[in-house]
Amino acid sequence: MMSRQGSLSIERMCKLAGVSRATFYRSLREQQPVEEEMEVRSAIQQIALEHRRRYGYRRITAELRRRGMAVNHKRVLRMMREDNLLAVQPRAFVMTTDSDHGLEVYLNLAGRMKLTGIDQLWVADITYIRLKAEFVYLAVILDGHSRKVVGWALERTLASRLAVAALNQAVAVRQPLPGLVHHSDRGVQYACAEYVAVLKNYGMIPSMSRPANPYDNASCESFIKTLKREEIYTRRYDNLEHLRANIEEFVEEYYNRQRLHSALGYQAPEGFEKQSESSSAAPDFRSATMNFFENKGNKKMISELMIGEGDSIAVPFPEPHPLLEDPGKAQ
Repeated sequence: MMSRQGSLSIERMCKLAGVSRATFYRSLREQQPVEEEMEVRSAIQQIALEHRRRYGYRRITAELRRRGMAVNHKRVLRMMREDNLLAVQPRAFVMTTDSDHGLEVYLNLAGRMKLTGIDQLWVADITYIRLKAEFVYLAVILDGHSRKVVGWALERTLASRLAVAALNQAVAVRQPLPGLVHHSDRGVQYACAEYVAVLKNYGMIPSMSRPANPYDNASCESFIKTLKREEIYTRRYDNLEHLRANIEEFVEEYYNRQRLHSALGYQAPEGFEKQSESSSAAPDFRSATMNFFENKGNKKMISELMIGEGDSIAVPFPEPHPLLEDPGKAQ
C-alpha cells in the first residue's frame, strides 16, 4: 500500500480520509506488521546494493520517501545496522574498505592474470536472499577458468564465518595447490583478519576489486543473477532449510553439470573442466601467467610471472595496498 500511494503525501491522504497520521501508522502496524517491515527492509537492501553501499542511512531514508514510503531515519539506521549494511563505506581516494574497522585491502591481481586451467583464480561474492519473514545470506566461490561453483555457504548472518565456511568447503572439494589467487570485493567479510589468515593458511594470494568497479567480479555477479532469476524468484521457500536444499540442487545438479555457458563455448562447467584437462598436456596446466605494467598508461609490460607452480607459493603473500600519495607531493 505504501508504495502505491503515487504522488499523494501521507498527510494529504490522511486529510482526504479524515484520520490523523498517528492513527494511520498505528493501523498500518496493527494490520500488516511483518509484511510492512519486510517491504521496508527489501527496499533498503535494494537501494544499498544499487548504490554499492555508498548511501548512508540519511540518503536511503530520502530515497525511500521519494519512492513514497514514509519511514523515520532512526528506523532506517536500525535496520541497516541489523543487516550489516553500514560496515562497508568506501571513501574517496582512500584504499581501505572502512577505516573505522582498521581493515586493509589488497591489489587487484585478477585483472593481470592469463588463466590456463582450473584452480588458478577463485572469485568470491556474497548476496542476500529474502524469505517470507527474514533475510538470509549466501556466500559463493567460483573457479575463474571454468565458472564452476566450487564452494558456497548459506546462513542468517553476514559475519565472517559465512565467507570462511564457503572457502573451507571449496578447499575440501578442490584441494588446490598453493599460489591460487583469491579475488573478492572489498567487503568487510573478506578484508577482516580472520578471513585473510585463512587465506594465508591455505597458501592463497588475496586480490580485491578496484573501488566502484563491478566488472572485476563479473563472473561471480553473473552467477548470482542467474541463481536469482532461474531459481530464487521462481519458487517460494518455507524456511532456511528448504532454501538450502533447493540451492544445493540448483548448484550441484543443474548449474555445474547441465547449464550451458556461452562464455565456455556453450558447455557446462564440469564438462568444460574435463575437456580442458584432457586437452592440456602441458605441465603448467595449473599455473597462470601474471603481467605487470609501467604506470604510464599501463601500455608497456615490464615483467611476467608464473604463479601456482610446484608445491610452494611462487608469489609471496602480498602486503596490503599502501595509501596513494598526493601526486603533487610526489614531485
